[in-house]
Formats: sequence, structure tokens, C-alpha cells
Amino acid sequence: MQLSGTPSSGKERPDNLAQRIYLQLKDDIFEFRLLPGDRFSEGEIAERVAASRTPVRQALYRLQREGYLQVYFRSGWQVMPFDFAHFEELYEVRIVLELEAVRRLCERPQDEHSDALVQLQRTWLVQPEQRLQDGREVSRLDERFHCQLLEAAGNREMARLHAEVSEKIRIIRRLDFTQSPRVAATYDEHGEILAAILSRRCEEAQLLLKTHIEVSKAEVRKITLHMLHSARQRTMPAPEVKT
Repeated sequence: MQLSGTPSSGKERPDNLAQRIYLQLKDDIFEFRLLPGDRFSEGEIAERVAASRTPVRQALYRLQREGYLQVYFRSGWQVMPFDFAHFEELYEVRIVLELEAVRRLCERPQDEHSDALVQLQRTWLVQPEQRLQDGREVSRLDERFHCQLLEAAGNREMARLHAEVSEKIRIIRRLDFTQSPRVAATYDEHGEILAAILSRRCEEAQLLLKTHIEVSKAEVRKITLHMLHSARQRTMPAPEVKT
């Protein structure tokens, strides 16, 4: 187990401190410094971040509610193991919601398209030299693209459910943007999806969207497995050399 550690300021407000510890631990999980299956205690975290156990406990229980950690009575905490079957189910829900959103958007007259779609055009229908290359930023914009499709479709409950699913898959989905070719492909594919929606070519837009999501899902699974293997190799003790 490897953790990032930033000593806390003695003057930091408890709620701010709990938020900072939460974000720090979440980043440790996302960056595989805390690996699936790793166990630790509240005391270890408190010592690492130089904070009392109260804000640490608040941060840990928040991560538990979000599904990143599980707690064992008198046995400490554990990072949740990756459950690819569960991620598969979440991706299926996401696809259903997004395909329905596309259908609704394609049925609208072009003059009724929302400001959200106009904003998406400005972000994604740009010249190659205007495309962003920073993977973290493109990852954020990619998630926003798909969420805005749901918001533009006009059903708030669908948008809320989609946002919850997006949060749950973010830990692996963001890895798609660690590869430069995938960043370029995302711009191309988002542009094609938007063009089909704006032209009200519903079946084409849905096929493009479904293919886009499924290719990304396959890529992040491969990247996740590779990164987990690499992270575990780094944490293994060096073999003893016999003389």
C-alpha cells in the first residue's frame, strides 16, 4: 500500500480537512497507490495525513457510501476489489439511457435543440489544431458530453440516474484518456455523433454512440488490468539474492 501524504494545517476547519482527506484518498484509489484489496486502519491514515481520526473517519465513510471502500468490524478498512461484472452492468444501464436520450433529441425539430447541444458543438466540432491533448481535461469533457446529452433530452430523472452511473464508472473510464490515439478518436466520434443528431439521423446516431461506448469500455478494461498488474509489480518486495 502506497499513500500520498500531505500534513494538515492545525488551523484547517474540520469539514475542509475531511473533504481534503476524502479527495486525497480517492485520488490514491484512482491512481492505484491504494490497490483493490489493500487493507489499512484509520490510525494509519490519520498518521499519514497528520490529522485526528474524526475527519479521517468522515472521509472513509464517504468513500464507503460511494462504493470504493468496505469496513470490517475491528478489522479496519479495505479497498473494494474490482468487479468487472458490476462495471459491465453499469455500462449497460448507461447505454440504455444514452440511446433513449439520442432518440428524444432526434425527434425534436432542429430549431428546438437546446443550448447544451450548441455548447457541445463548440467543444467537439473543432479543427484538429484546436483539440485539447491533456488526458485529464479531455476525460472531464468526455463525461460532460454524455451527461449533457441526457440533460438536453429533458428528463431530469434519467439525467440524475445517468450522473450516478457516470460517477461509479469514472474510476476506470478515465483511463481511456491515458492513450493519445483514444483522445483523438474521442473527438472524431463525438463529432460524428453530434452531426447525426443534428441531422436527425436517429439510427445512425444511436449506432455511432453505442459503438463509441463499447469500444471505450473494451479499452479501459485492458488498460485497467495492465495498470493493476504494473502497480502490484511495483509493490512486490525484491527477490533475495543468494550468495
